[in-house]
Amino acid sequence: MATDIQKLIGTSEEDDDEEMDMDVKEEDDEDEENGGKNIAAQIMAGGGGGMASNNSDNQFQHQQQFQEQVTTPAGGARRSRPLEEKERTKLRERHRRAITARILAGLRRHGNYNLRVRADINDVIAALAREAGWVVLPDGTTFPSRSQGSRPAGGTSAAVTSSSSHLVSQQTPPASLRGVSPGYQTSVEYNTCSMKGVFMPNPSPYDLSASTQPQIPAVVGEGGEQTESNLHIGGSIDIINDKQIVDIPPIPKLPERDFAGTPFIPVYVMLPLGVINMKCELVDPDDLLKQLKVLKSANVDGIMVDCWWGIVEAHTPQEYNWSGYSRLFQMVRELKLKLQVVMSFHECGGNVGDDVCIPLPHWVAEIGRSNPDIFFTDREGRRNPECLSWGIDKERVLRGRTAVEVYFDYMRSFRAEFDECFADGIISMVEVGLGPCGELRYPSCPVKHGWRYPGIGEFQCYDQYLLKSLKKTAETRGHPFWARGPDNAGFYNSQPHETGFFCDGGDYDGYYGRFFLNWYTRILVDHGDRVLSLAKLAFEGTQIAVKLSGIHWWYKTASHAAELTAGFYNPCNRDGYAAIAEMLKKHKAALNFSCSESRMGDQQVDFAEALADPEGLVWQVLNAAWEVGIPIASENALPCHDRVTYNKILDNAKPLNDPDGKHFLSFTHLRLSPLLMERQTFMEFERFIKRMHGEAVVELRV
Repeated sequence: MATDIQKLIGTSEEDDDEEMDMDVKEEDDEDEENGGKNIAAQIMAGGGGGMASNNSDNQFQHQQQFQEQVTTPAGGARRSRPLEEKERTKLRERHRRAITARILAGLRRHGNYNLRVRADINDVIAALAREAGWVVLPDGTTFPSRSQGSRPAGGTSAAVTSSSSHLVSQQTPPASLRGVSPGYQTSVEYNTCSMKGVFMPNPSPYDLSASTQPQIPAVVGEGGEQTESNLHIGGSIDIINDKQIVDIPPIPKLPERDFAGTPFIPVYVMLPLGVINMKCELVDPDDLLKQLKVLKSANVDGIMVDCWWGIVEAHTPQEYNWSGYSRLFQMVRELKLKLQVVMSFHECGGNVGDDVCIPLPHWVAEIGRSNPDIFFTDREGRRNPECLSWGIDKERVLRGRTAVEVYFDYMRSFRAEFDECFADGIISMVEVGLGPCGELRYPSCPVKHGWRYPGIGEFQCYDQYLLKSLKKTAETRGHPFWARGPDNAGFYNSQPHETGFFCDGGDYDGYYGRFFLNWYTRILVDHGDRVLSLAKLAFEGTQIAVKLSGIHWWYKTASHAAELTAGFYNPCNRDGYAAIAEMLKKHKAALNFSCSESRMGDQQVDFAEALADPEGLVWQVLNAAWEVGIPIASENALPCHDRVTYNKILDNAKPLNDPDGKHFLSFTHLRLSPLLMERQTFMEFERFIKRMHGEAVVELRV
């Protein structure tokens, strides 16, 4: 870690000055005006409240100020420090803060660390510790993650450190800094994909297996000295060779649900995004075959794969190349696995978990250069080429075809090419891509346009075709002046209370707001209805599905702003998912919901100010689907390899004591990777599969 910090210190002088302007605050002589109040504040700053000062210079400064700023017994004026000594203290503090500013600048710019503007060395240590796989609690308690070993008993702040160590505190990052990933790896590269130092696992309500249960070692305080932290441990303390030894009792083992005898839920594994290259060739088939055999040995039911529009119909309209997929499907057939395929009409790259770049077909990009309105557009006129605007569903702007016709031709070609796989039941489900990331939603939170979790996003209805639809709807309603998008809905990284549209009592619930949001969500539902009606024809006799994303941030506010910009008209006084569920029922389509592993505790720890409620959203969506009797499939939105997350998925997949025995149709694990193939993680995954299949399990032995 120290080497990483040294490498990151050396930023340009311009960058340093910029950071110092933000982070280096000049000291003044307020201590001479505040009298005894300042003494008390300094004493508290140096006390053992669980927060460490930045370095030994700070401690020295506190001691000097305490010694020199005492009052006489009679309450007379205190003795002032010599001016020369004050200047030396100021210079020393400025120098220390300048070094800190350079470290922070380097970490932010080159290491992608999520550090607040006024971060200190505690934040740096916490970020580095999390990157190394440790857990840092808000009170500074630090311990290895479950995969590494020990942690404090009961989740209390009972950490004992050496006299020269400091407790690390976690500072809540600002709302604008999370991208939907591990810095979002959670949640919006939710940035839920390469930002460091943000995601912190919640203490598990489930214990690991007996063989992997963490053994908590003794904690030693150097020299037998008492540290500042108070001990709240139900263990014993011994002194051995002048060192204090604290024996912490093992964490009590909590019970897990027994899923033996529960309904069978098939488990699929999503293949890597780049398993087929841009030439439509299967990448490294020998290695893939080995991995598929390992999955088969664990009783995985099948695999899921994206069939990319940008690869298959890349160069010329209606010329399809399925060669790489043919070889892959033959391999799957020989292993007697099942297939779930995704009709991916969106680009890959720049979203959560994307590790390859697969654009839309070249001929579509050429059309977009002369007519950029075929893409979704925000209020500032920025185009998003991730997928086609729903405004051209019925517009013949794609070399004489409408967007819906293009999708239908592609699906018919796939069905004809792999008709044998459909006839033999190898292909068990076809998921139809309906928007960005293959999900039925507007691209309201594009990272490429600066969005970071937990921003509310922006409405995406400013291409000429959607504006024409809005104008026609407003004129039909008799209010032509409503043919516009909201002008007070904020920006990508705004929060609801900062806008006139989404704040409590805001315009979203006024006459114009209700009109606009009804139109905005109707466009979404109508798009799904049109495409699914043709998908049902192309894939007759096979289960079709639609993927819905879990926009859970700002769920606890009245407006549900992030859901509104994504097209889900779901404020606190309206069910925004009922209409979608009814549309899916019309086409006998399954709902694939991608938020089943999210936990409320993670959101409270990471971004409490986002007022997220993933569990509340999950149950609203699941109940909306089950209410109309449509099947539910699911997949994890973020990487998942630990037992706590698997248990959460199981609880959602097989609700406890449900009188109707509701359960998921299938579950897809994202995704096949070297980490999944590691021995310990794969054994945990194998145990999860058995429980999804309704089999009895025993504790794993490592």
